[in-house]
Amino acid sequence: MSQLFSKKNKEVFSAPIGLNNPVTVQVLGICSALAVTAKLEPAIVMGLSVTVIVAFANVIISLMRNTIPNRIRIIVQLVVVAALVTIVSEILKAFAYDVSVQLSVYVGLIITNCILMGRLEAFAMANAPWESFLDGIGNGLGYAKILIIVGIVRELLGSGSLLGFQIIPQSFYNLGYINNGLMLMPPMAL
Repeated sequence: MSQLFSKKNKEVFSAPIGLNNPVTVQVLGICSALAVTAKLEPAIVMGLSVTVIVAFANVIISLMRNTIPNRIRIIVQLVVVAALVTIVSEILKAFAYDVSVQLSVYVGLIITNCILMGRLEAFAMANAPWESFLDGIGNGLGYAKILIIVGIVRELLGSGSLLGFQIIPQSFYNLGYINNGLMLMPPMAL
């Protein structure tokens, strides 16, 4: 039991959240990160979706790593990720339809996200399922952290609210404050 939460496993989990963040350090997954952060709600949902998908894909590939022929390993990885993305996409359409519409094609693009493919190839193919799961959760949460931070800044400056709650007081608007509507457009994430 103590080996499940060893120092090495804690490092595998925590490094991508901070020091080795997949977005800020490795510059991976920025296409969808820029597109879905106009508002906080889709940023949260996309971050959680990627976290779940990379964690379970890592476990599945780790369990299969010794049986996958080398010449088709990328294809197998893509099929596993595609299956998980399809499941997540259908769950979003069933239970969070409005967010699913906001995320549009970007949920489907998770399949080609470099964070996922990189973690499957570099980590899950060489490590046990538990370590691969921790790596997936850590990388997913690191990705989600950046999405949430950018989503907060963009929604707050773009609309003066967060998750539908007005944050910037009316008195600021009375003094001449104007929301920067450009922050709500995808190119403004840069």
